[in-house]
Amino acid sequence: MALVAATALAGCGAAGNSKNNSATQSSGNVQAIKNETIKATDPSKSPANANKRTDTFVATIKNPGGVFLPYFYRNAWDENINQPIFAALVVYDKDGNPAGDLAKSWEVSKDNLTYTYHLRDSAKFSDGTPVTADDVAFTLTLENDPAYNFGLADFTDIGIKGVADYQSGKADSISGIKVVDDKTVSVTTEKVNPVALTTIGSYVRSKKYYGKDYRRGKLDYLQQFYDKPLGAGPYELDKYVPGQEVRYKADPNYYGSKPKIEHLIFKVVTDDTALQSYQNGDTDTDVFIPDSDVLSQLKDFGWSDVNIRTNPYYSYSEFNTKKPYLTKEVCQALYYGLDRKQIVAAWYKGYGEVANVYAPPSNWAYSTKGVNTYECNPDKANELLDKDGWKKGPDGIREKDGKKLSLVYVTKDQTDPIISIGKEQWKKIGVDLQATVTDQNTETTRLKSGDYDLITFRTSVINDPYEAVKPFGTTDPQVNDNGYDNATVRKLVKESIAKSDRASREPIYQKIYQELSNDPPYLLIGYIKGFNAWNDRIQNGDKFFRGTGDSAIQLAKLSIKNQ
Repeated sequence: MALVAATALAGCGAAGNSKNNSATQSSGNVQAIKNETIKATDPSKSPANANKRTDTFVATIKNPGGVFLPYFYRNAWDENINQPIFAALVVYDKDGNPAGDLAKSWEVSKDNLTYTYHLRDSAKFSDGTPVTADDVAFTLTLENDPAYNFGLADFTDIGIKGVADYQSGKADSISGIKVVDDKTVSVTTEKVNPVALTTIGSYVRSKKYYGKDYRRGKLDYLQQFYDKPLGAGPYELDKYVPGQEVRYKADPNYYGSKPKIEHLIFKVVTDDTALQSYQNGDTDTDVFIPDSDVLSQLKDFGWSDVNIRTNPYYSYSEFNTKKPYLTKEVCQALYYGLDRKQIVAAWYKGYGEVANVYAPPSNWAYSTKGVNTYECNPDKANELLDKDGWKKGPDGIREKDGKKLSLVYVTKDQTDPIISIGKEQWKKIGVDLQATVTDQNTETTRLKSGDYDLITFRTSVINDPYEAVKPFGTTDPQVNDNGYDNATVRKLVKESIAKSDRASREPIYQKIYQELSNDPPYLLIGYIKGFNAWNDRIQNGDKFFRGTGDSAIQLAKLSIKNQ
């Protein structure tokens, strides 16, 4: 907070007085800090607590909700705790390219509407039963059931043929899903969509286990399985202790051969305790908030390997565009009134870059051509607010129609510099910021209920650029959280998935980013470098990055040296 307090006193364009700002301010680009892996200098210094674990790998997690059933949870961390247990047909690798998991191969028809998956002969669930095409058909039926309302498995822009008839009761099955044979399934869609391959090929669930009580339109029965999962991934659930840890044991039936490390633990830690837990050997790996001091400590341990890389996601604050006073002009003014370089420098301590488009720099669609980068300009902010009818009152806060321009800001980070820097800078243009710090579950609840004006998150890993702009392509409140309504953007988003080749899609995303820049649904904040650290005793630790689609596959390849 010392850094935050210091920079809060500075005006637009000032870098603050932190020595850590130099990397960001000198270049303005996160790429100035190269991606690299720093190897341990003295693995023999590995802490005793870690060394005594000869058959257990301990990773960390923040705050899971404990629902062990893919796409039926409300807590984002539950996706992570499901990954070791369940396997998908097709996943993304760390470079964002499709990779086979339960599917050994696949074909896509010439019209890009039919997807045929060939399952591995060795694919089995943890109870030893084979994974079949019937299981895939059941999974897709479940996710397209009329009662499914979780929004995480969304086929709206894919449109599997026959779903509407099944949901209305006109048909007893979904005609577009064909079981060709025991190990082959074909799915025909009504729309071209470049992410259909992985969306259709998501986590497979056992029909025998999860489907015995299935009735169309009635999914409540699945709650009995939330804490008793059965999957085809490398690990099985052993024990879940809310607020403390998730324990797993190796699945002997895993198709890729039983994992070399028998036990896996996801240990619940906070940002405050993460480094100490790692240093003590209580954990074997973690992802740390970028900080040069933290990096120095990780190097000094001697036994730690560290990977520095640009994360494939970005941080942002959603404007609640359902609020009538958050007009385009007000949102633009909030951009101009905030020095985002200061925010990023304070938050990411020299390991960040201001985000200006809805894709990370590593993504193939990333382009800032024709995009307004909203350099801090209080005069422009004041001009926009004046134009929108907001006049400064005696206390300096703007008013319109008897209402003050006082905005509720929700975050889950106590050190969020918008609380101090943003509040001070926006006050200078007549905007009052009321900040609320809460936990992740409450933050998600407030998002869904609309109880906010601005609310800050970071995206999940972005593999395809459509994943980031998808909410703006629909008015469905299950997908479009903040009520953003721009017909031009909706049209462009639909166009962006009407073709499969990247060369045709890339210019469309440039237009999307330009339009979103002019009429912003979010206040984009930053891209960030991540520090992934692991004890050198873990072999292949450099390949395990939780959050990528193939992390479970890589997890199964880990081993412990001298085991």
